[in-house]
Amino acid sequence: MPIITKPVITNIDDLKKRYARRVPRMFYDYAETGSWTEQTFRDNTADFDQIRLRQRVAMDMAGRSTASTMIGESVSMPVALSPIGLTGMQSADGEIKAARAAEAFGVPYTLSTMSICSIEDVASATTKPFWFQVYTLKDDDFMQRLFDRAKAANCSAVVITVDLQILGQRHKDLKNGLSAPPKLTVKSIANMATKIPWGLEMLRTPRRSFGNIVGHAKGVTDPSSLSSWTAEAFDPSLNWERIAQFRKMWGGKVILKGILDAEDAKMALNVGADAIVVSNHGGRQLDGAISSITALPSILDAVGDKIEVHIDSGIRSGQHVLKALAMGAKGTHIGRAYVYGLGAMGQEGVTKSLEVIHKELDLSMALCGETSVTDLGKHNLLIPKNFANEWQD
Repeated sequence: MPIITKPVITNIDDLKKRYARRVPRMFYDYAETGSWTEQTFRDNTADFDQIRLRQRVAMDMAGRSTASTMIGESVSMPVALSPIGLTGMQSADGEIKAARAAEAFGVPYTLSTMSICSIEDVASATTKPFWFQVYTLKDDDFMQRLFDRAKAANCSAVVITVDLQILGQRHKDLKNGLSAPPKLTVKSIANMATKIPWGLEMLRTPRRSFGNIVGHAKGVTDPSSLSSWTAEAFDPSLNWERIAQFRKMWGGKVILKGILDAEDAKMALNVGADAIVVSNHGGRQLDGAISSITALPSILDAVGDKIEVHIDSGIRSGQHVLKALAMGAKGTHIGRAYVYGLGAMGQEGVTKSLEVIHKELDLSMALCGETSVTDLGKHNLLIPKNFANEWQD
């Protein structure tokens, strides 16, 4: 009788391959896509890979630690799980699974407003505070109720996404007819018929629509569609005064996500944000914008240590985390890297993605001659001449 062995997962790409086999195409494409030509989507990771690491030898590598803090919260490594919409369609009750994995690993989890599981669902399934992400919406009453629900759930911070007043065009989502639950068309049925384990999981949960919106938002005619809800509810007239108003409505720690320009970083500092996330929304908004890692140096130059600077977009490994921290970021956020694991293996897959990134970070740090992530700096990097500078004014 042949011996069947489980495939060994050693990197994030291994999880991505299993994810592609298990999840319906429309939800795979939702995660693995950028806007328009996807140039920025590709650059996000490619630009990380331009930076090289400075190897050191005969250095004491004993007693290493990846522990740090993010907005004053202790973390096992400076990596947070980003807010990802529709996570509960990647795997049944996906937000709960991801939050539990993050809690057990000792890193922050950020729940999206566009989640399938509600704030209350995630709070009842976890024991530690998590972060809650909100968009900049027109309806003050709904915004205040979101903030109140986040307070009741003991969320320790709100992440306000500032780069999505209008939704960037993502061709694959339009062609797939993305919705939650998925609309039953010949194309979608044919594809879902090849994803039997996923389908059986989804049949066993009642959570298949947007849990934070359905039954909570007034006058939203079609909450199944991200694009239609965006058109109805999002505020294209957003300004910094409005962001300051949201900060007051919440009354706690605020992280502004979607900063890609030094001038905007200064404005975020002025409105009293506790941290910013240097981000181009994973290449899903303005195609042709620069990558997050190339935007990071000018933003750090502009705000220094006056505000905590984090980064997302393009991070697929512990080495990418190391490079971002060595460049000066105080924290990193991963999205696709953990969604691959979630779609591939559920909660176990999210844990595996965190284990992979942690191991890569720890070993790379050691081979660079460092024993603590808090000691990482540009001395650990070999940065190409004119890296990022060519994009500055």
